Amino acid sequence: MMRNFRPTRLLWGLSPVVTALLTGCQGGILDPKGQVAADEKSLIITATVLMLLVVIPVIVMTFLFAWKYRASNKDAIYTPKWSHSNKIEAVVWIIPIIIVSCLAVVAWKTTHKLDPYRPLDSDKKPINVQVVAMNWKWLFIYPDLNIATVNQIAFPKDVPVSFRITSDAAMNSFFIPQLGGQIYAMAGMETKLHLVANEAGIYKGFSSNYSGAGFSGMKFNAIATETPAQFDAWVQKVRAAAKPLDADAYLALVKPSENNAVAYYTTAEPRLFDAVMHKYMAGRQSLAATDDELKLAALTKRLCATPAVKEQ
Repeated sequence: MMRNFRPTRLLWGLSPVVTALLTGCQGGILDPKGQVAADEKSLIITATVLMLLVVIPVIVMTFLFAWKYRASNKDAIYTPKWSHSNKIEAVVWIIPIIIVSCLAVVAWKTTHKLDPYRPLDSDKKPINVQVVAMNWKWLFIYPDLNIATVNQIAFPKDVPVSFRITSDAAMNSFFIPQLGGQIYAMAGMETKLHLVANEAGIYKGFSSNYSGAGFSGMKFNAIATETPAQFDAWVQKVRAAAKPLDADAYLALVKPSENNAVAYYTTAEPRLFDAVMHKYMAGRQSLAATDDELKLAALTKRLCATPAVKEQ
């Protein structure tokens, strides 16, 4: 029976299964389209390989020792009084020390290189985007372009994008797997993230932190255009179809809603993002000293007309 068995038949039989499993890597962190994501993928692979240098020999030796010292093997040497081996001690200490040292060096370098707060090295001016996580949608504000969008962002490829991120609801997690990094969005706080797309395309973004009933629909598209001209055309489309995003419009938008369609706005209020953060500090109008601070405190107080949504 076993004489007619051919391993190639088994491999061909498993190939559809392997192919199906590998297709799951498309669109995720193992299919990077930006420099940050590519560096993170490299880090994952490097760390995994270094750890497998220990894991694989241990697994192999487990089966070898079990086979060699099985009860039916009368040739196995029986040494009940054995207690120490300098060679074994050297192996079990020196090899892990080398591997941990390599991991430490890699971790130190990549921790600083992939710091989400660190601006990316580029000769191109970054695009500034302010992100507000809501229940259950994403608001993106382009302060330099005077526009805002819901559940859609765009930027040219090879141009860095600088994100300032906060939340006007439960804690969420901002994540575009193919471009790299995920970072939390928290009420009353600001986090930062710097990304870049090295290929044009439409990349999926979502919240990777459960935040209530509409969490599964809290998704958005990140569009990396081929040229700056295409990005400018997108900006003009937003401006043409937009409506002002003032305090009243924001209060209507912030109400909980699920599976929201893409929406475009013009941002009439340049202090909106900061006011959303200060909303959870009661405006702190008593500390305002300059005219801008007084206006920010007044806008923050206006946004507090509706109580903040509590985490569910």
